[in-house]
Amino acid sequence: MNASPQRQPSLFIPHGGGPCFFMDWTWGPADTWEMTKRFLEGLAGTLPERPRALVVVSGHWEEPAFTVSSAERPPLIFDYYGFPKHTYELTWPAPGDPVLAQQVKSLLANAGLPAAESAARGFDHGVFVPLKVAFPAADIPVVTLSLAAGSAGQLDAAQHLAAGRALAPLREEGVLIVGSGMSFHNLGAYMRAGTRQQAREFDAWLTRAAESPEPKRGDLLKQWAQAPHAKFAHPREEHLIPLMVAAGAGSEAAGKRIFSDEPMDAAISAYRFD
Repeated sequence: MNASPQRQPSLFIPHGGGPCFFMDWTWGPADTWEMTKRFLEGLAGTLPERPRALVVVSGHWEEPAFTVSSAERPPLIFDYYGFPKHTYELTWPAPGDPVLAQQVKSLLANAGLPAAESAARGFDHGVFVPLKVAFPAADIPVVTLSLAAGSAGQLDAAQHLAAGRALAPLREEGVLIVGSGMSFHNLGAYMRAGTRQQAREFDAWLTRAAESPEPKRGDLLKQWAQAPHAKFAHPREEHLIPLMVAAGAGSEAAGKRIFSDEPMDAAISAYRFD
C-alpha cells in the first residue's frame, strides 16, 4: 500500500519579467533576475516531498468566474511581446490533470464561488516561465486556475482568499498550491527615483500581513489597498491577487517570507504558508 502523501504548503512566488530567466536581460544589470532564478531553482528542495500535482493561479489569466483548465496537454501561451526570437521557442510540456481540474471546480462551487472550466487553456508565462526553472523536468501534472474578475472587471481580495480556503483540502492530498505574480508590479516605476523607498515600505507592510496568523492575516490582506504606497506598487492588482489565494489556502499559523530581492530598485518577496 502506498504511503499517504505529505501535506504540501501553499506558495506565492514572483514570476519575474517576461521570459527573463532565459535571456540576457537588457533593462538593467545582467544579473537583475539571478537571485530570483536561484530561488526558483531551489524551490523543489524545500518541499516535504515531490508534489502529486500543482494548482497554479497566475496573474495573467482573468475570467468572469474562477475558471480551471481541464486540458490534458496544455500548450504554452507566449503572452509577452518584443523579446528575442528564441524566447518564443521555449518548451515545457508538463501534463494537465482533468480529474484534478474537476475537483478544483467542485471545491470552488461547493464553497458558493463562481466556477467554470476551459478545456483548451494553456500555460501562460506566469505559469511556464517560473515553473520551467523550478520544475525543469515538466513531469508533474499542473492545473491552472484563473482569477475571477467579476462582471465589473474588479478583483476582490476577500473572494480570492475564500477561493484559497476552498482549495486548502487539496494540500492534504499532496497538491502544491502556487500563486504566481509579483509583490510589486508597476512597470513605469522600475529604476525610477523614489521607487526603492516606496517599494520597501509596501513590501514591509505586505510581509507583516503575510507573516501574521489567521484571522489577522486575512483581515489585513483584505485591506491591502490601505497599505503604504499600495497603489504605487500595484496600479492594478492582478499580480498581487494570486497571493490572496495562496494565503487563503494556508493554515491558521503565520506565513513566512522565503525570498526577497530588489530587482530594478523594486522590493519583491515570496511567501510560504504551511
